[in-house]
Amino acid sequence: MRIGIITPAPPGSRYGNRVTALRWAGFLKRSGHRVTIGQEYEGEPLDLLIALHARRSHRSITRFQRRRPGSPLVVALTGTDLYIDLKRSGRARESLDLATRIIVLQPKAREELRPEWRDKARVIFQSVAEQRKKSPEAARKASRSRRFFDVCVIGHLRAVKDPFRAGRAARLLPESSRIRVVHLGGAMSEEMARRARAEMETNPRYLWLGEQPPARVRRVLLRSRLCVLSSRLEGGANVVSEAVVAGTPVLSSRIAGSVGLLGEDYPGYFTTGDTTGLAELLRRAESDPCFLAELEERCESLAPLFDPALEEAAWAELIEELSKLFTPSGE
Repeated sequence: MRIGIITPAPPGSRYGNRVTALRWAGFLKRSGHRVTIGQEYEGEPLDLLIALHARRSHRSITRFQRRRPGSPLVVALTGTDLYIDLKRSGRARESLDLATRIIVLQPKAREELRPEWRDKARVIFQSVAEQRKKSPEAARKASRSRRFFDVCVIGHLRAVKDPFRAGRAARLLPESSRIRVVHLGGAMSEEMARRARAEMETNPRYLWLGEQPPARVRRVLLRSRLCVLSSRLEGGANVVSEAVVAGTPVLSSRIAGSVGLLGEDYPGYFTTGDTTGLAELLRRAESDPCFLAELEERCESLAPLFDPALEEAAWAELIEELSKLFTPSGE
């Protein structure tokens, strides 16, 4: 089957949508399909189009529907789609009307969909290649800083990520705390870069490393005692699954995208934008070994959800489902 994947993220970027597209393409190619990735659909003779982002990929979606009528169309929803665009954008809603199937990254996302869309929705968890095998627990602990209780924040500096929340929370910790917030992610504007540098200058507990190669991000994640996700919205953040698989427990804002991955009763939530609440969780995790162990155990129990074999099997099942509905053209 000839499959096209459309993502607004440009080639070579490390945006989540581009990383997701590359991972999905790998699964599909291993199943024997011919896969291309682009920013827009240009009219190629495809048997199936997979479009990430309902609003931003709307032009490609409608063009494919016009030029390849009767061919299956899959729309994968981002957090912006789910929690902003579907309420405001007619284009986003039309994309879902046209979709044959809709992909969401965690089960709570289905609650945001109209009944007619929900019937077309399939949940596919984002997987992570096993990392613990490459870094045994004893070696991982030995590599941790003895001076600091490191807490990582992984994500680009964008307003929707609320990127400085962990740094602000660290300011509220007692003087005896060894917590240091290590932030990895590129600044999406010069203003964000200035704010990060200013935070470092005035906050001895905050270290911004900027954008880093994936290998270094993994090393920092493995060595950290906690990972903080402070976003205001997410469709199903890949950093959550990465942290869980790495064995690094998560503290997250209580947003639907995280609750859908971690569960309603996960003990590591704080209210979105609540600096004091996050500071209290940080203090408790550092000072209460039982609480930290509880977070670690909960995350360990979730790790099987993010097995690449499960994600690949979910895509194989979806392609088989679509193949029964449509017959590829002979072009």
